Amino acid sequence: MGDLERELRDLSAWLETPDAPDVTARVRVRLDRPARRWRPLAAAALVAVVVAVVPPTRAAVADAVTGLLRFAGVSIATTPARTLPDGTSSPLPGQRSITLDEAQRAVRFPIRQPAKLGPPERVLVADPDATGACRVATLLYDGGALRVDAFDGRLNLAFHKEVTPPGADWVQVNGDFAIWVDGPHVLSYVDRAGEVRQETARLAASTLIWQEGDVSYRLEGAVGKAEAIEIARSLR
Repeated sequence: MGDLERELRDLSAWLETPDAPDVTARVRVRLDRPARRWRPLAAAALVAVVVAVVPPTRAAVADAVTGLLRFAGVSIATTPARTLPDGTSSPLPGQRSITLDEAQRAVRFPIRQPAKLGPPERVLVADPDATGACRVATLLYDGGALRVDAFDGRLNLAFHKEVTPPGADWVQVNGDFAIWVDGPHVLSYVDRAGEVRQETARLAASTLIWQEGDVSYRLEGAVGKAEAIEIARSLR
């Protein structure tokens, strides 16, 4: 079973549709079809069912599940506009700056670089476990204004986003689902215990979230949706 299929199975149990009580059951029925037939039906299973409850637009489908949605190790909640805590956000737990080669040895997943951005100006790793293996690797560009976070997609949540409507938008990277969050939003780190670390809360820029294999990615910075997708496609 693929990672995306597992996420959608979880999502089917979380849908709250009081005006259409048979919707959740229909999601489960579609997701229980044989695995070899599942991927071509993934979009139809989600979109056709959710559109029965909300207007049939891509943005509306995303809004229908925000607050319940977990995707590629990131949770996304639609909330009213909020003010960031006073002061500067804290770095991620155990964050340190090292070389790219050192970072690759410090994590248990391959660190891939976007060819369109070239070599990173700075590399960070964060949240080591008892063995010293780090949970997150970050590549920084443009003086830190553009960043790529990579983390093990098999783990539980690593980041939590709070977005104001319209929130998030489904897009595709290399034919697979991805999420685009357009505009500033509150971003917090979720630690290994599943707790949102409020001290890490900061105002994040537009972000693309996607997953390749067992690795999840966040591309954040002052780039548009089309450019972000092209950068994501250039991972090598």
